Amino acid sequence: MGSGIARLGRVSRVGRIAVDTRRRPGRVRLTRRGRAVLLLLALALAGLAVVLAAPASQAADPAGPVPTVVTRSGDTLWSIATRYAPGGDPFATIDEIRRLNGISGYTVPVGVRLTLPRRR
Repeated sequence: MGSGIARLGRVSRVGRIAVDTRRRPGRVRLTRRGRAVLLLLALALAGLAVVLAAPASQAADPAGPVPTVVTRSGDTLWSIATRYAPGGDPFATIDEIRRLNGISGYTVPVGVRLTLPRRR
């Protein structure tokens, strides 16, 4: 070997110094500044979750308690809508009740507490 460099496996020898050229997967070390950044990020995410979890109705209209009704035997969305908003549009009231309560169909079981829309 005329250049003076010999290669055995993954270890290079130059003169009298042996250098290991393999990459060793090591643990990721987190500095103090990195830990502080992660802590601030976690606190910011927790704060954002609290803000987003607050009911929008409390922030938008603090006019009092939200009206609710517990369904009884024989109740339908139509009967609840006409009883709650007589003279109003029952179709609009039913749609609003369904939206507020996450109801996909038009039937409700007995004993369910439904949130009703606020009267305007």
